Amino acid sequence: MEAGSKRTISAEQAELLRQIPSVDELLAQPRLAALSKRVDRNLVVEVARAVLADLRTRIAGDSNWTALGLNASTVEELISTEVERILSRSLQPVINATGVILHTNLGRAPLTETVVDEFRRTATQYSNLEYDLEAGARGKRDVHTEELLTRLTGAEAAIVVNNCAAAVLVTLAALARGGEVIVSRGELIEIGDGFRIPEIMEQSGAILREVGTTNRTHLADYENAISEKTRVLLRVHPSNFKVTGFTDKPSIEELVALGQRSGLPLVEDLGSGCLVDLSEFGVCEPTVKQSVDAGVSVVMFSGDKLLGGPQAGLIAGKKDLVTRVRRYPLFRALRVDKLTIAALEATLGAYLRAAWDEIPGLRMIRATSQELKHRAENFVRELRPELPLDEVEIEIADGSSLAGGGSTPSQSLPTKIIRIASARYSATKLEQRLRRAPAGVSVVARVEDEKLILDLRTVFREQEPLLIKTLSAALH
Repeated sequence: MEAGSKRTISAEQAELLRQIPSVDELLAQPRLAALSKRVDRNLVVEVARAVLADLRTRIAGDSNWTALGLNASTVEELISTEVERILSRSLQPVINATGVILHTNLGRAPLTETVVDEFRRTATQYSNLEYDLEAGARGKRDVHTEELLTRLTGAEAAIVVNNCAAAVLVTLAALARGGEVIVSRGELIEIGDGFRIPEIMEQSGAILREVGTTNRTHLADYENAISEKTRVLLRVHPSNFKVTGFTDKPSIEELVALGQRSGLPLVEDLGSGCLVDLSEFGVCEPTVKQSVDAGVSVVMFSGDKLLGGPQAGLIAGKKDLVTRVRRYPLFRALRVDKLTIAALEATLGAYLRAAWDEIPGLRMIRATSQELKHRAENFVRELRPELPLDEVEIEIADGSSLAGGGSTPSQSLPTKIIRIASARYSATKLEQRLRRAPAGVSVVARVEDEKLILDLRTVFREQEPLLIKTLSAALH
């Protein structure tokens, strides 16, 4: 339609437009009048105007749009529903029945129960976040986590920023801005949502000096690349991918020795943040302490992956280097708040007490197939009486769980899965019904071979009754 031209509307459309009540008329209605007292009246007015404008646009644009009886009561319902939608919380709990323990899209590591108490205590009162009670003077927020981290990792010093990408950014900016960072081409990874390590490194002001090839990099490649411009040797642990076959790269000990010979710090992005050896449970990831003990100058790792804490980027290593990072201006922009510190303190405290089962992620990793089989059998026994007769097939089978969260590529944990088939709904439709919360909570499951798959490894025991209720509602 040309600019300035006017759309012709039918008599029916014109009548519908006349039926639309005014904002003042609507606000005088009992429901909206009460709503305006309960919430900000300006919000109700704003939503009312938007709803009315949308109705006018839809009526004028579609000559067949006659389905809605446009009385004040009907429009009032539209406005009230939209206001309630805006005020409802978008972030909400879900039941994770996928078997992926550190599910990035579902918030990664669930926090230990003690964190809730720490949040309440820290958030609702003043605290000594940056106040030295002994000296009666300003202090540093790093003190609340540094000793815990140094004891657990063996590092001389440790600080915290808001995620591991931030840790890489500020560390390289502080130690290598304007100079070169030598890194293997096989370690220039993408970390998720399209973000790539090379791009993050470039933002630090450091210059990438790529060596080797995607699958093979030798110590000589690093040695030959060292020049007067070199500031850092960088090692990136491939925590979210795995290259197999004709591959080779220097050991961490070889790179440490090269750094010592050349007077360059070896900085390692360890990613997953594993603090204890989990190999006996099927997760083979290097620990932070192993890197520190090997002589790595600075290690960077995540707080919300295998560590099992809040989202954070932890930087641990030689005191002089960590101090340089701490003093770099960008550090202040990336530092964490008091609630993250409270959560990290509680989580690290559980490690020092060797209270592994207090940390949900570790508890899920440590769960055995036998334990999961027993849980699955009890769950199915409780579920069957709630299901429609002769419409649902359920079986318990062998399966695999994943640590996930960009932590353990190609490593799976043996588990017991519950396979469900419905005569009424396809597996895809059933997964959708669960996700859309028929009983008030969303359940995220997976579909394999036209069956709905539930893995109780990632379902909290206290969630099982609600999961049964939700499944029953979805299957009816």
